[in-house]
Amino acid sequence: MKYDNLKNRTKLFALRIIKLVESLPNKPTAQVIGKQLLRCGTSVGANYRASCRAKSPADFIAKIAIVVEEADESLFWMELLVESGIVKEELLKDLMKEADELTAIFISSSKTAKENNKK
Repeated sequence: MKYDNLKNRTKLFALRIIKLVESLPNKPTAQVIGKQLLRCGTSVGANYRASCRAKSPADFIAKIAIVVEEADESLFWMELLVESGIVKEELLKDLMKEADELTAIFISSSKTAKENNKK
């Protein structure tokens, strides 16, 4: 059940990222940042699904590390959109919170998997 919840949550995150990127102004800076955000934001769910099919604990640990990186990178690009003045913070606050929460969830999952793998 927990895996299905995170699968849905990461898919919804990707869909929200897609909508955000589609709404960005047609200016070079916004488009470059948007493409970067689109890649990593949609990658969170895809890589999480891959981690659910890991062949071993070590494979899971490696794949979940990618999910952590992609979720954190998504937050970085959104911070740039806000801090550069391209998007108002109020418009991204909830999506940035979600990126932060997903990062924390997957960091915790990674730590637990590493601890369990040592046993």
